[in-house]
Amino acid sequence: MQHNVLILDFGSQYTQLIARRVRELNIFCEILPYNQIPEDLSSFKAVILSGSPFSVRSEDALHPDLSNIKGKLPLLAVCYGAQYLAHFNGGEVAPSDTREYGRANLAFIKQDEVFFQNIPANSQVWMSHSDTIKSLPVNGVKLASTKDVENAAYRIEGEDTYAIQFHPEVYHSTDGAQLLKNFLVHIAHVNQDFTPNAFVEETVADLQDKLKNDKVVLGLSGGVDSTVAAVLLHKAIGQNLYCIFVNNGLLRKNEFENVLAQYHGMGLNVKGVDASERFLSELAGIDDPETKRKIIGRVFIDVFDDESKLLEDVTWLAQGTIYPDVIESISVKGPSATIKSHHNVGGLPDYMKLKIVEPLRMLFKDEVRRVGATLGIDPELLGRHPFPGPGLSIRILGDITPEKVSILQEVDAIFINGLKEHGLYDQVWQAGAILLPVNSVGVMGDERTYEKVVALRAVQSTDGMTADWVHLPYDFLMEISNKIINRVKGVNRVVYDISSKPPATIEWE
Repeated sequence: MQHNVLILDFGSQYTQLIARRVRELNIFCEILPYNQIPEDLSSFKAVILSGSPFSVRSEDALHPDLSNIKGKLPLLAVCYGAQYLAHFNGGEVAPSDTREYGRANLAFIKQDEVFFQNIPANSQVWMSHSDTIKSLPVNGVKLASTKDVENAAYRIEGEDTYAIQFHPEVYHSTDGAQLLKNFLVHIAHVNQDFTPNAFVEETVADLQDKLKNDKVVLGLSGGVDSTVAAVLLHKAIGQNLYCIFVNNGLLRKNEFENVLAQYHGMGLNVKGVDASERFLSELAGIDDPETKRKIIGRVFIDVFDDESKLLEDVTWLAQGTIYPDVIESISVKGPSATIKSHHNVGGLPDYMKLKIVEPLRMLFKDEVRRVGATLGIDPELLGRHPFPGPGLSIRILGDITPEKVSILQEVDAIFINGLKEHGLYDQVWQAGAILLPVNSVGVMGDERTYEKVVALRAVQSTDGMTADWVHLPYDFLMEISNKIINRVKGVNRVVYDISSKPPATIEWE
């Protein structure tokens, strides 16, 4: 894979957004922690430094080794990166008189600079910092100011090094995409050739070269990621791909049967394995969410190990891991702090003799869907909401029992089917129900009840990195609530989650 752009992460909440904006320019990029810079940078045409919650003035300031980058590759330093270049290269960074956070306007722009080409005066930008650059580094040339920030942008004379105090990656910076294009396309001369067709062609060729005549086993879930991974692999190696769909006992209502039927006629070699009792017995009495995820990941691998041994000469395990899974599973001294572990990220245990292949590892969810469309996959399948690998286990808060699973399956089915019947399903990125570990007093008929509470969750998002709750119609919520309470024994109260990500996550565990 031609990397093109390297984004060094200093722990900013916006680092993933930088990658999204770069990808939207049809430019491939990769995020790495600031202290894991590759020795060989020959595949990169430009580097971007992210912001950070740290201060360059503090004792624990993050110090990247930029000796092979600055002055040698086009470099764009954002926020912390801009302050870092100033502070350690002859400039001065000091605390701001007031915290500079929110919208601002570029009161001064050096208009003859390619960096600000097609960006109007007074362009709105987004600030988020408590330190400010008082004086520029050696050979620094001021390019832009705001009312309160004298050195909002600068470049280094004699280098393709640019630095900005604001965040072009957030939507509040109205010309942020243009600025990134100016830097990447017009200054760094990066090709805009990262398209779904190009990805399919390159990935299929890479898979054929990597796998040759080896056999591969893949876990299908019925979701977008594993399906696209399967079709890509099938395109590359044909019948050497063996697909397995595991029932972990934590799927949606009737999903095991429906998923197997869904793949009928797609030309994939699929086997269904019902391991629900195995998963549920391992999860009995466990209420810690991280422990539940790890148990499911371990049993998932155990089941695959057992099944792969029934196949002759299988040497690879394929997974539908995507880039947000990878990003959220990285943690290095603060940057990219782990939110939660992902059951399908990382290496395999020593006892398992399969090597791992992840054809979608560098794609965001919306990119996976575009690749799927290029491969001719059914739009209805590509439009299916994401569903967590650990299934309903992380939507049952507390310990897991067959009874709780049954209750949540019924609630979830009413909610999801209702969204489809009312034409709301395609307006939602992800939806589901959560079974809360509390009981609530209610009245049914003339009798007092003390039963379960469920929360409904529906969000809008592009790739799952950020999400907003969906304003579902009150009449719809009323109808679904009534159906759930009347039809699902054991539930007497329904609530609706109106939290966004951040600060919340999409799932509750």
